[in-house]
Amino acid sequence: MSAASREALFRALFAPRGVALYGASGDAAKNTARPQRYLRKHGYTGLVAPINRTRREVLGVEAYPSLAEAPREIDQAFIMVPPADVPAACDECFARGIPVVTIFTDGFGETGAAGREIEARLVERARAAGVRLLGPNSIGLISTAPPTALSVNAVLELDRLPVGPLGVVSQSGSLIGAFLSRGAARGIGFSKLVSVGNEADLSVAELVELLIDDAQTQAILLFLETLREPERMAQAARRAFDVGKPLIAYKLGRSRAGVELAKSHTGAIAGDDRAVDAFLRACGVLRVHSFEALIETAHLAIGQRPPSGRRVATMTTTGGGAALVADPLGAAGVELVAPPPAVAETIRALGVRVGESPLIDLTLAGARGNVYGPVLEALLASDHCDAVVAAVGSSGQFHPQIAIEPILRAHRAHPQKALAVFIAPEAQASLELLARNGVAAFRTPESCADALAAFFAWRVPRSEPALDFGLAKTLREVLGAEDPLRAERLFAALGVPQTPAQWLRDPADAIRCTFPIAIKVASRDIAHKTEVRGVELNLRTARSAAAAARRLLKRVSAARPDAKIEGVIAATMQSGLGEVILGYRVDPQVGPLVLVGAGGTLAELYRDVALRPAPVALQDAQAMIDEVRGLAPLAGYRNAPRGDLVALAQAIVAFSRLVVLPEVQEAEINPLIVKPEGEGVVGVDALLVLGEGAPRDDPAA
Repeated sequence: MSAASREALFRALFAPRGVALYGASGDAAKNTARPQRYLRKHGYTGLVAPINRTRREVLGVEAYPSLAEAPREIDQAFIMVPPADVPAACDECFARGIPVVTIFTDGFGETGAAGREIEARLVERARAAGVRLLGPNSIGLISTAPPTALSVNAVLELDRLPVGPLGVVSQSGSLIGAFLSRGAARGIGFSKLVSVGNEADLSVAELVELLIDDAQTQAILLFLETLREPERMAQAARRAFDVGKPLIAYKLGRSRAGVELAKSHTGAIAGDDRAVDAFLRACGVLRVHSFEALIETAHLAIGQRPPSGRRVATMTTTGGGAALVADPLGAAGVELVAPPPAVAETIRALGVRVGESPLIDLTLAGARGNVYGPVLEALLASDHCDAVVAAVGSSGQFHPQIAIEPILRAHRAHPQKALAVFIAPEAQASLELLARNGVAAFRTPESCADALAAFFAWRVPRSEPALDFGLAKTLREVLGAEDPLRAERLFAALGVPQTPAQWLRDPADAIRCTFPIAIKVASRDIAHKTEVRGVELNLRTARSAAAAARRLLKRVSAARPDAKIEGVIAATMQSGLGEVILGYRVDPQVGPLVLVGAGGTLAELYRDVALRPAPVALQDAQAMIDEVRGLAPLAGYRNAPRGDLVALAQAIVAFSRLVVLPEVQEAEINPLIVKPEGEGVVGVDALLVLGEGAPRDDPAA
């Protein structure tokens, strides 16, 4: 979408010249009367046109029996009629070319196949008319400046909406009210809030794109139940990062879609919440794990960039309060650091005892602003930490002028350092004062730790990956030969070495592989051969191999009479320093992923893995290896011999290029043997699952 098109859509959504209200009720107590009441209550100055076929007036405003009879300057329609009447109302809007139609009514895609079909037809007709749909099942949207409170959410009974720099896109309509009410109680204000409903047309990703261009929005909060349009979301996240607008997300639940049907260890391991986590981190999105932190984290990230370290300095006037934050921070892997000698000496000169503890406890001395402020400034100015946590005791509740003013002065003097303030008592006035001045303030130690953990996990978004479509042509030629060794040949063509292997249609066939060998059942119906005792190892002669193959086939046929068996695979045995699982999966929410973990038959049990969106760069591959605890011995841990981690990283990069083949749904090498340093890696078992994938466009075509 061009910049001009985005601007026009933004105006129609958040600053419409006029709004048509389908189904507007003249009974002020009804939900369908709320949008008209709220628009006027909160300062909307545009035209309001109730569409009501039985009334000529609604709540003192002229009503119209149809949109055709309403004034022309209408940019958005809000539809609240019963489900059966929605298509006709939409057709009136399409005929008039109303830029945006928001459908509050539910009973569409969320109800099942029939509802999805009706919803799809609405979208098709809307696109033909050049009209955009928000919803169905959207509770509406709110702009605080310019004021446009177009929603049925009862939170708009508030006398005044909290105006501020935070934009919100929510897949839960009712949560819009929670954002506003909690924000109003804390001095946290919002610019725009949107309920996307079913996302039949306008999606989370596209609304993020619009908020990026909004001058009033400095950070964007996402309340997610699922993820859609991963490629578009990644592009929007990169643009948000480039312009300095942090994206902060809270996602409900776990991504279990497709896990039960997964054929690989990779599918079972990666098809959960970790897939979402890996995707959001790669996009440069800060992910929090509590709703409270979602609201409070923004001021921690606004004006900041991802930190280079994970070091936190802590100061407090309440030792117990600071410990409440320090404990979950330590559990999250954040390093609590004591001040270096020069900083410690500066603090001691203010009459504060400083020891080796990372916690600087000001005790009663901290009640004086001429102590608290200078100590905080000394920590904020020092490069020994990446963020500072200031814990405030009872003075935050009863003496905000003493406890909070020094914090504000220190923050203004050193805005380059991330600052989090936790106030132990209930101190609404202090929280509001901090929020109004752009300081991240936290009501609970858990949300403070959650926000800081998200801040330290923040990464620069990965660059948009370049896909090698010439490689895709070569790989498809390999896929053309459908035999039991197709996966091995495909992975070798990608650049991942494979052990020499041979397909034996009959156990008596001559073996050309170098002994000793392994014999494995050849069947695309059996993903995990060991589970049906379909593997025999360390066979040293052709005679023993033939006998093993016959035993194996008999066992597998008894265990899986339904499976089509195509003989056996003979493969040269390999040895090395360690085993790795290397997997690929197209996740139903976030798209193609690569997985690296400790390999073997227990890979799924240990779940000690690293995930990244595919394809991955060499630097990402190296980071993935470092994340897997089970691979530490390969790095020479406690003088263990070093494995060839360079070759492993290169294999991860090569394997991740499977992304050019959308028909590949799952793939796996398990195990990939890692040999001593300088001797490479080799795959000894391969799995490939094909399906119908969405084509990817070749930009050179």
